[in-house]
Amino acid sequence: MSRYSIELYFDPSLENQVLKSWNVLARRQISTHLIKIESRPHITLFSSLFVDPPRLEHALKSFCAKHDPLPITFFAIGSNSSEKNVLFLVPKPNVQLLQFQERLCEVLRKETGLELSEEFRVGGAGGSGGWAPWCAVGEEVSKGRMGEGFCVLREVVNLPVSGYGVDVGLVELGGPNSTVREVCSFVLGNGVDG
Repeated sequence: MSRYSIELYFDPSLENQVLKSWNVLARRQISTHLIKIESRPHITLFSSLFVDPPRLEHALKSFCAKHDPLPITFFAIGSNSSEKNVLFLVPKPNVQLLQFQERLCEVLRKETGLELSEEFRVGGAGGSGGWAPWCAVGEEVSKGRMGEGFCVLREVVNLPVSGYGVDVGLVELGGPNSTVREVCSFVLGNGVDG
């Protein structure tokens, strides 16, 4: 069964900085997963199995037209040791980004009837848990190489790295080894009212 994600993409300069880290991790054979699935550097804003892509596309087009690009500054490297073993870049807390994601989820709920899981609610229940922005730079890293991956990233990524979130895409994620397929994407602040 496919899963759909709404992703915030970066301006070319910031995207290239993230791709640089992907390529170094791949050359060192620490992680090639994001390259193999043909992902694009991003921050996931929302994800669900149960979406109607045409309704979602219409809601996204209208939403993106009303919002300007978002400033993003990655200031730290983080990790999540789970079945995916992820290394990621952490953006500085940014009210604009948090409000953007919260408004997006509200529009999705109202216009498409999607129910939000706790992981995509800013602050979560009682202010704990919930959505937190991050940008994956390595996935499916073996547990024995997580530390090495972290050290490599500290050498390669000259933090802080700043740029903008400039467009939003809806992507379909197939099975465990399938590639990412972009359904649509919209530039922020394009002035088109869909």
